[in-house]
Amino acid sequence: MPKPIILTSIPWYLPGFKAGGPVQTVANMVSVLSDDFDFRIVTADRDFKDKGSYPDVVVDDWNQVGRAKVLYCSPDKRSLLFWVRLLRGIPYDVLYLNSFFDPFFTQMPLLARLLGIIPRRPTILAPRGALARGALALKAWKKKPYLGVVNTVNLYKDITWQASSQYEAADIRRAMGEIAKRIVLAIVLAPDMPGDRVSISGIPNGGQSPQGGALRVCFLSRICEMKNLDYALRVLAQVKAPVIFNIYGVAEDILYWQHCQRLIKDLPAHVVVHYHGRISHDKVLQTLSMNELFFLPTRGENYGHVIFEALAAGLPVLISDKTPWRNLESLGVGWDLPLEAQERFCAVIEAQAALDNEARAEYRRRAREYAELTAADDQVLQDNLALFWGAITGKQIIQPYLKE
Repeated sequence: MPKPIILTSIPWYLPGFKAGGPVQTVANMVSVLSDDFDFRIVTADRDFKDKGSYPDVVVDDWNQVGRAKVLYCSPDKRSLLFWVRLLRGIPYDVLYLNSFFDPFFTQMPLLARLLGIIPRRPTILAPRGALARGALALKAWKKKPYLGVVNTVNLYKDITWQASSQYEAADIRRAMGEIAKRIVLAIVLAPDMPGDRVSISGIPNGGQSPQGGALRVCFLSRICEMKNLDYALRVLAQVKAPVIFNIYGVAEDILYWQHCQRLIKDLPAHVVVHYHGRISHDKVLQTLSMNELFFLPTRGENYGHVIFEALAAGLPVLISDKTPWRNLESLGVGWDLPLEAQERFCAVIEAQAALDNEARAEYRRRAREYAELTAADDQVLQDNLALFWGAITGKQIIQPYLKE
């Protein structure tokens, strides 16, 4: 019996890596769920911010990538007609959209659906953190009117929303509340698939700082307002202990990166910053493991794969309370703090810098152990299977969500 076809739309996919977590989210899903589903993925023919196509793919045609078939769409093919032809030509069972504001990879297939010019099939939308308060606050001048328009035209009528956590479910309810009064709004909790346990077990223990040496702190993410690198730099400006701060990631927003560079120049001499640029995904865990503390005061994450990867690499994590990773201090693997309490971020870094190597090694052990337990959680697999089977059968289980 043929497997159900999950026609997946995502702005960037493998071999790309610059767009961050969503790429790995879908890649992990394909790896784990392909025994049950046939994934067909429509994505861009180039990585985030790149001007040229991937060198080793056939553009505007299907490619076998791992366990999925991937169509890399070039810019000149991106039209409503493309989606009409594609969605009429493939006998898909579920349309799975992995962005919220993208005009081609989300809005056009939803428009074709609204106009009734494609088959009416179950549709799942994963906003990937786009509806978090912090995300909506950025460029609110165009996001707020867009929400008003889609509210009026019912663009999101009768779809299932995937929330990666209770917190994202609350974000969806809050952002789409007016629409939810008039249409079906099914929010299904299906957490993002973490990396596999085999890759975790192969991560080296990393180095140890000399007793009394500078604490190696790292930031790995896209360099943009959402990830809040400037906040991290302002925290480090207040730290009295010696720190080596390693920054990894693509400078997505050049003006924002220039702002961060000015903050770097004003840091005290005992805080040394190294910018390493982009890191390919196959080198992320190895790179992280050579540090001792992961610092990401993000404005919001629907999941935060890099947080999982930092834990897998043996790093305690110092993050904001705007992600699903909560109660980390009680678990002994990190801290999730409110951005309003900048002094608490500073205090954690000071305390970590004062630890001896034995105490740092214990943090490393606990972090890796927690990542192993997370990767082995069978409930995540079951939730993701239920997401698609529920859409196909029309028997979706809607879990309770957080109310504010």
